[in-house]
Amino acid sequence: MTDLPLVLGRLVAAGVAFLIGFALPTPVVEGPVVVHTAASQRADSGGERVRRIAAPPRRAASAGSGRNTTTTPDATGTRRTTVPEPRTGTGRATTRTGGDGPSAATARGWGTPTREDDFSAGLGDWGVYDGAGHGGNGRRSPGAITVRDGVLTITGTPDGTSGGMAWNPGRKYGRWEARVRSPAGDPDLHSVLLLWPDAEDWPSGGEVDFMEISDASRRNVEMFLHYGADNSQVQGDVDVDATQWHTWAVEWTRDHIAAFVDGEEWWRTDDTGILPPGPMHLTIQLDNFGNPGQQTRMEVDWVREYDV
Repeated sequence: MTDLPLVLGRLVAAGVAFLIGFALPTPVVEGPVVVHTAASQRADSGGERVRRIAAPPRRAASAGSGRNTTTTPDATGTRRTTVPEPRTGTGRATTRTGGDGPSAATARGWGTPTREDDFSAGLGDWGVYDGAGHGGNGRRSPGAITVRDGVLTITGTPDGTSGGMAWNPGRKYGRWEARVRSPAGDPDLHSVLLLWPDAEDWPSGGEVDFMEISDASRRNVEMFLHYGADNSQVQGDVDVDATQWHTWAVEWTRDHIAAFVDGEEWWRTDDTGILPPGPMHLTIQLDNFGNPGQQTRMEVDWVREYDV
C-alpha cells in the first residue's frame, strides 16, 4: 500500500507526457521541391521524363504526311521557284559567328556523320512538299523554301502558305542533329524538326517531334512522341530562347529515345513499347495549325545524321 502513491504519480506523469506529445507533434522538415524549367537544370539521364497526354490527332488521318507530291531540285541543287526574301541578317558571316556551337555529337562522341548538309549547294537531295498544308490548313509550297549563303529558310505567310521537306531515305535507329533558330512569330505556325515513318503509315508508324515550337515568343520548345493506331502521345517541354541558334538532336536506339539541346539531354523515354516500329527519316517543317496572322520563319544552318 505504501507504493500506491508512487505508482499513481508515475501514471499521471506518463499521461501528461502523452497528451503533450499528441497536441504538439514533432515538426517534419521537408526539403525544397525543385522544378526544372530549363535544360541546364535537368538531370543528364534517369529514366522516363515525359508527360502522357490525351490529345486529338495533330495530323488529320486523311492528310497523311501532308506531302502530297514532292518536287526535285534541278541539276545545280537549287530551287527552280523562289520568293523574295523579306529578312535580313541571315548571311553566313552573321549566322556562323561563334562557330557551330555546342552539340550532342561532340559532347557524346557520336563520331563522323554518315551524311550531312550545310545547304552550301542549295537543297541537294531533299524532297520538297507541294500540296495541302498540315491538317489541310493552307498550302505547302516549294516557293516557301529558300537558301541563301548556306542558310535554309522556310517562310509562312498570313495567306496560309508554308513549307516542308523530307530527307530520304530513312533508317531504323540513328541520331540526327540540326542547328536551328526561329525568330518570334505566329503561334499558328510551328517550327518543327521530326522523324516520320518511311512507310507513310502514320499514326501506327509513329512520329517523333524532337523540336516543335508553337510559343509565339519562341522561348518554349516541346517534344512529342506519337505511337499506336489511336495516335497516343507522350510529351515534354523545355524553356530556351529559340530565337537564338541552338543545336537540337534526337537519339533513337532499341531501348530508348532521347532529345538534346546544345549537347544536353532534356527528355527521354525508356518505354520500348511506344518506340517507332520501322525506319524513320528526318523532315523540316513550318506547319500551319490554323489561321496565322503574321509572317513567320524558321532558319536551319545545317543537319547531320549519325549511326548508333
